[in-house]
Amino acid sequence: MDDYILEMNHITKEFPGVKALNDVSFNVKRGEIHALVGENGAGKSTLMKVLAGVYPFGSYIGAMMFNGAELQFAGTRDSEKAGISIIFQELALVKQMSIRENIYLGSEFQKNGIIDWDATFVAASKVLDEVHLNRNPLTKVIDLGVGEQQLVEIAKAVSKKASLLILDEPTAALTETETENLMQILRDLRAKGVSCIYISHKISEVAQIADRVTVLRDGRAIGTDDVKNMTEERMIRLMVGHEITQRFPRVDHTPGETVLEVRGWTVHDPDVPTRKVIDNVSFSVRKGEILGIAGLMGAGRTELAMSIFGSYGVGRTGELLLNGKKMVANSPSACIEKGVAYLSEDRKRYGFIAMMDLRGNMTLASMEKLWKNGIIDGNEEIRRTEQYVRDLSIKTPSVEQKVGNLSGGNQQKVVVGKWLMTQPKVLFLDEPTRGIDVGAKIEIYNIMNQLVEQGVCIVMISSELPEILGISDRILVMHMGRLVGDLSWKEATQEKVMYLATGGR
Repeated sequence: MDDYILEMNHITKEFPGVKALNDVSFNVKRGEIHALVGENGAGKSTLMKVLAGVYPFGSYIGAMMFNGAELQFAGTRDSEKAGISIIFQELALVKQMSIRENIYLGSEFQKNGIIDWDATFVAASKVLDEVHLNRNPLTKVIDLGVGEQQLVEIAKAVSKKASLLILDEPTAALTETETENLMQILRDLRAKGVSCIYISHKISEVAQIADRVTVLRDGRAIGTDDVKNMTEERMIRLMVGHEITQRFPRVDHTPGETVLEVRGWTVHDPDVPTRKVIDNVSFSVRKGEILGIAGLMGAGRTELAMSIFGSYGVGRTGELLLNGKKMVANSPSACIEKGVAYLSEDRKRYGFIAMMDLRGNMTLASMEKLWKNGIIDGNEEIRRTEQYVRDLSIKTPSVEQKVGNLSGGNQQKVVVGKWLMTQPKVLFLDEPTRGIDVGAKIEIYNIMNQLVEQGVCIVMISSELPEILGISDRILVMHMGRLVGDLSWKEATQEKVMYLATGGR
């Protein structure tokens, strides 16, 4: 049909023992933003990898039409030549190269057989203007923020004259301002006739940006409709297969005695030792409470947690008291031994080893508990891992499964299990639900509530204000390395937290 730039018909893709896509049909209209939503493991990324040529023709069943022509891609270069560009959640940029070099990598301007850097500079400048990135094309990518790197990826797509742009979780690590900027760029591209497939777990974003929405569940296309007919409640119901009445399962906790106390904590930047990243911060965490930490990107939330855990900063001053006794946080191993654990915001980089099996990942932080006569007790390792797989409802064929093959939500639960196995008194959770679907988020919240009932102190850092307000017992607000607010959940509102986070007094 002329209305459709893309038609994917009856796509089935199988892996050993798993049918990742089951007779999926999906289409995109010309000049529309089409959102693709579903739980982790629903098949969204697999479907897009079929479209982008990551899974070549012959490795799946079904047919695809693009601009009226049948697609039979042998690889990703074929999809790019056709005008399809995909931007994965893990950006594919060469960090040590300049913006200019990244945009035209593999398609450089040439003059008499050598690269014409002047022409490349001029072309890169024009493309950067189109995506509203006010940066010198000679700037190295490593010197850009995450939001700016995302724009370089979009600039690459624009430079290739892509008529279909695929974005996979594009705002997972962006601030609100960067997210709104990205949304406006996508609207501008849509106005120029560029179509977009937008994959996101953030339902509120989908409602803002999409024209139509398709929901996948368990490898099947469950439904497609105009966004005006897709309420958030309907989208969630289609994604999980049942009604969800409470997205933030709040439990009335009764906090006990103070477990961790931070006094006058000051930390300097390891790259610029004269700069204070954390400035004279004091707070306490009580047994059996969830303490939320809110603030804008760059406020120092992650640096605060990592410095307490002994893995960040120089010139640290102040005191840490655990159960009333002074604690020296010189290294993560020393903190783990004392009962303090930290789950990183970047699970794929710091949380697990993708090519290692589930058993090896989950016992990484508590190996000393498994030593027996100088060697690891393999039977005890399996027993403990299987216990946490059951307790956390991790979906896996076995504890020998490579963690890289699990869905995002299950990967996150493996990382949670790894830290629970250390039997912490205080557990820092940095963006614990980033990049996972609604159903998996609720499971993580329920796990947090169970831990609190068992007496564990939880400190949760989150960039999602509804999450902070919905699950925390108490909320600390940070601004430019300082603590500027300490609110109970009953008095906290989005407006009040944002006022403090932006420097209001």
